[in-house]
Amino acid sequence: MSTEPLPSPWRGLVDDAAIFPPGDVPLAEAAAAHQTRRSDPYADLVGTFVVKDLDLPALKATPLALSVVITGGAGQIAGTAALARKLHIAVEGVEIALRDPDDPVGNARRVAAAVDAARGEGKLDDHVPVYVELPHVGSTGSWLAAADEVAANEFRLKFRTGGLDASAFPAAPALAGWIDAALDRETPFKCTAGLHRAVRHTGEDGFEHHGFLNVLAATRNAFDGAALDEVVATLEEREPAVLVENADGLDRARRWFTSFGSCSVQEPLDDLLAYGLLEGT
Repeated sequence: MSTEPLPSPWRGLVDDAAIFPPGDVPLAEAAAAHQTRRSDPYADLVGTFVVKDLDLPALKATPLALSVVITGGAGQIAGTAALARKLHIAVEGVEIALRDPDDPVGNARRVAAAVDAARGEGKLDDHVPVYVELPHVGSTGSWLAAADEVAANEFRLKFRTGGLDASAFPAAPALAGWIDAALDRETPFKCTAGLHRAVRHTGEDGFEHHGFLNVLAATRNAFDGAALDEVVATLEEREPAVLVENADGLDRARRWFTSFGSCSVQEPLDDLLAYGLLEGT
């Protein structure tokens, strides 16, 4: 068994979201599998174990590093952080979606106030990153203004790149705009859903799925100054050989594209091995 660390572009790339659709693995089973992966040859590929705030009581004193999804509004942040501290659970990330598409800026400010209060009361450590998912409405003026609020509070962005229906999959121009907005604000981001495979493809559900290799390359290209249409073309590239041939410098992208949540860890690993981006053991 190899104990060598993985190349930097792949370390901590996949957050284990096995309990979420379409995987829907029972919590206890998913937690046990995640713990087992920590001793696998490719353990470095896996980041946090993503759970809902409602799951915390079942994970009392867990040794797992968790990213906690707030299922309600900003008012749940302090209580969730306090409960995790009481249960001796290590929280390494907080994720919350803005639920008011008519006023995302005001919603973002409420999240900021709640986080400030939780940190001021010693319930949430200052170093824990907060990921804010903006409403999936494209890069409109209100979306960009909400992104400004996220950046001003030194939070991070969260992009939903898939789901159970077609509307959850952003078109390549929209995703390119989100990436550009994050880089313009020097704001790291993560993605969630739909990125099980490395390369863009049509899924069994009939939807166009983004590839995590496409997103990494697009982020690197945008960071290097590529025009928006070039970033879109990278996101739309469907030929694995083209992406693999241009995989140099992806570590630069990881400063901004921190990870993606996936209900499968095995599928991303299989693709990295199949395309020769990781060595087999």
